[in-house]
Amino acid sequence: METIFYFENGLTPDWRISGRPALNWNELEEVLTVHLVPRDRQVAISGSEESCERALEFFNELSQLHQLRRRELDRQDIEQLIKAYRRSEEGDLKALFAGRIKVGSGKREVLPRSKNQLEYLKALREKEVIFGVGPAGTGKTYLAMAVAVSELLAGNCSRIVLTRPAREAGETLGFLPGSLEEKIMPYLRPLYDALYDMLDPGEAANLIERNVIEVAPLAFMRGRTLNNAYIILDEAQNTTEEQMLMFLTRLGYNSRCVVTGDPSQSDLTRHERSGLVHALNTLDRIPEIGIIEFTTRDVVRHALLEKIIHAYAADRS
Repeated sequence: METIFYFENGLTPDWRISGRPALNWNELEEVLTVHLVPRDRQVAISGSEESCERALEFFNELSQLHQLRRRELDRQDIEQLIKAYRRSEEGDLKALFAGRIKVGSGKREVLPRSKNQLEYLKALREKEVIFGVGPAGTGKTYLAMAVAVSELLAGNCSRIVLTRPAREAGETLGFLPGSLEEKIMPYLRPLYDALYDMLDPGEAANLIERNVIEVAPLAFMRGRTLNNAYIILDEAQNTTEEQMLMFLTRLGYNSRCVVTGDPSQSDLTRHERSGLVHALNTLDRIPEIGIIEFTTRDVVRHALLEKIIHAYAADRS
C-alpha cells in the first residue's frame, strides 16, 4: 500500500529544532515498519495496509500535538510520541494531552508524558497526602511543583513550602563558613531551578521575597503546622523514620502534602532506616493517601538517561 501525508500548521518534513532535524526518518521507519520518503510539505508512505494506517495516525497525532501545545514542539515532545508508538500505547496520548497544566503567566504548559504521570496528576489534585516514588527523570518533583504553582495562582492555597533533607542541616552545618542561606543553598538549588523554569524570574523572586513560596531544609519544618499550603518534600529517601513522621505531621487544614523520592538512591548510613520506605509500607492502606510508583518507562529527561539507568540497574543485579 502507498499513501501520502500532507503537513500543515507550519510543519514540514525538514522542520528543525535548535538547528537539528526534528524527525529522524530512519528511526520512524523502524518504529512504524514503513518506508518513508519526505519531500516538500508531504511524506510518501509505503508498506502493509496496517503499517501505513498506523504511520498516518502517527503524523496526525504529531500535528494535533503541535496544535495543542500552542507553541513550537520541543525534542522531548517528539521523543515521547515516538516512545508511545514504540510501545503501542498511542491510544493513551489524547488522555495525556488533555491532562496538561497551565503554569505561571502563560510562560509554560506542563504535559504528562506517561500513564503513571497522568495518574500522579490526578492524585495531586484529589488526595491530601501523595507519595511519588521512582527513578530520576520521571517528573516526580517537577509535576508536583507545577500543580502547586497552578493551585497557588488559582487561589486554591495561600503558599507553597518546598523542602528537602540536607544531611548536614544539623549541628555540622553550623561549622561551615558563610551565612545560613549560603550553607543550605547547594541542597535547595534543584528546587529553585524547577521553580524558575515555571515562572518568570521576577515573578518567582517576588513570591519568594514575600514568603508566599518558601524553600527551606527539612530541619526547619519542626514545630510548625502548615495550613492552606501546598507542601512538597523532595529527596525523601534521605529522611529517617523520625524525620518522615515529623514532616507528615506538619499537615494542617486545607493543605496537601507531597513526598517524592527514589528508595534505591538513599544517602543514609546502613544503620539508619529509611523514612520513605517505612512510610510506604505503613501508610499504603489509608484511602486518603495516594501512592504512585514510577519506573524507567516513565523517564522523560534526555533519551540517553533511560539507557543509563537501565545499564546501572543491570550492573547492580
